[in-house]
Amino acid sequence: MSPDAAERASLAARHLDLVQAPFTLPRSRLLVFRADRGDLTGPGAVDGAPPATALRVHTSEYERGLDECRVLDELVVRDAAGAPLPVTAVLPHAIEFGGGAASLSFAGPTALSIGVEQVEHLGHDEALVVEWRTPDGRGHREQVGPGAGVRLDVAADRGVRHAASASHATDLAATERIWFDWFDRCPSVREDLRQMAAFCWWVLGANIVELPGLGGARGVVPSKIGYVGVWQWDAYFIALGLRHGDPALAREQLEIAFRFPGEDGQLPDVVHEHGVLASSDDLPAADRDRLRRAGSQIADPNAPVPLTKPPLAAWALAKVLEVEDAPDWARAQLATIRRSQDWWFAASDLDGDGMPEYGHPYSSGLDDSPIFDGPLPTTAPDLGAYLVLQDLELARLAERYGADAAGDPVAHRERAERTLASLLALWNADAGRFEARAAGERVASDAIVGFMPMLTGGLPGPVLDALVEALADPARYARPWSVPTVSAADPDHSSERMWRGPVWVNTNVLVAEGLRASGRQDLARELEERTVALVVHGGGPHEYFNPETGLRAGSATTAFGWSAALFVDLAVRLSSAP
Repeated sequence: MSPDAAERASLAARHLDLVQAPFTLPRSRLLVFRADRGDLTGPGAVDGAPPATALRVHTSEYERGLDECRVLDELVVRDAAGAPLPVTAVLPHAIEFGGGAASLSFAGPTALSIGVEQVEHLGHDEALVVEWRTPDGRGHREQVGPGAGVRLDVAADRGVRHAASASHATDLAATERIWFDWFDRCPSVREDLRQMAAFCWWVLGANIVELPGLGGARGVVPSKIGYVGVWQWDAYFIALGLRHGDPALAREQLEIAFRFPGEDGQLPDVVHEHGVLASSDDLPAADRDRLRRAGSQIADPNAPVPLTKPPLAAWALAKVLEVEDAPDWARAQLATIRRSQDWWFAASDLDGDGMPEYGHPYSSGLDDSPIFDGPLPTTAPDLGAYLVLQDLELARLAERYGADAAGDPVAHRERAERTLASLLALWNADAGRFEARAAGERVASDAIVGFMPMLTGGLPGPVLDALVEALADPARYARPWSVPTVSAADPDHSSERMWRGPVWVNTNVLVAEGLRASGRQDLARELEERTVALVVHGGGPHEYFNPETGLRAGSATTAFGWSAALFVDLAVRLSSAP
């Protein structure tokens, strides 16, 4: 193990609270939390209360909540007098009890190992008792002597088998080696970003799952808490962070996203352990119920609606190839991306005007944005911008790797020019913003999608100036923590509601990319600095943040994959010379 890996593991451990960051292992589906579910305010404490004495264990499964995936409702280590030993340290490879008297670690992806140390100086040179309770209410207890342990094997049905084990020290060392090998890959960044970068790198490792239906492919999921699948654009953003330390794993995320195109070229929204989600017919019941509660007209469409994600595939591919070139691999992926780009124009130009639309909010990734409050289909400025960017990237990649895979670069640039013209028709000069259209009717929402046309690098000067002015306006987007996903001056703005005001790391990154593409490098770097400062201030790479407080929004998931990956990517960029 290298000194750097040990230091990064130590830095990451400062955030491992067993609440927002559970104890887990790369490739494992097991998650260990503290049993009281409180929010930690310091190492080992819940709102100033004593540290945890009981843990709970869950599995991580597609479209199942933690309560549906209970393995152990309580796990406690007791001393010889029967008193529970507190959790005194959480490390990437172990949870320690009683100052090191006992520890919990992994014995491979599907088993937990609990062992008792021979530590006479701590007063624990006698047997301890390990107790656990399963969801059926049954209690189990094992007496474990110094130097011995117990192994808990978790079956696919979440059943638990236990056996005495003399290999705890070996299991502990093996788990430590897995994590130290992972931290060895963590990129070096500047001093003020090192601790959060180490934690974000832990998040990426923690969110690795095996996908048995894909031959054991390694998917880095958005979160093992509630998002267990490879969403298409999550894969793109996650690959951007992974590329700096594990380019092969970055490429693997793109391979998974590109692995199941439809016959017409459409890429699926999600690849998961049971198949793919590529149509409204594939939606799980929980999603349909949520749409019904929101009053959506598309909860039960009369005909299947294709579900995909925004066309950022070529952009992500080009980013990954910047770090480590892979020509043969790139050519194989480009054929899929080219067909996907063609699909947007052939199958998602729903009104036949040459400008593709979103047929379903899910295909935008911004499901709850107010631009989807009206009827569908939605003509959106972000989609137009992504399509222009993708054609321009395909043209550049075709010149680099050959037109056989990526297509004629001239044709891509000509289509990009036509799409840009259609995109500029969405500019409302009086309002000073790009606006969406719902079934052809103007949508007045002042939303972050209106900044994405900067990604094209081809906006007229007055349009670009108006967008820059909007970003600097404290009444609209220059909030204490920017950039809100809906203007603070918009009646639909909410600081807490998903995609209606909270700050997302990925949209900040895309706005910064747009500023840079439009020649405003100074503002791009300033936004990138504010974005990493937000994650540090907020305490971690959450799913989204309140733009007024800079803290995690109440319903946001923690230890979120793309927030972690993009923090790493930004930290690397900001640690280099301007």
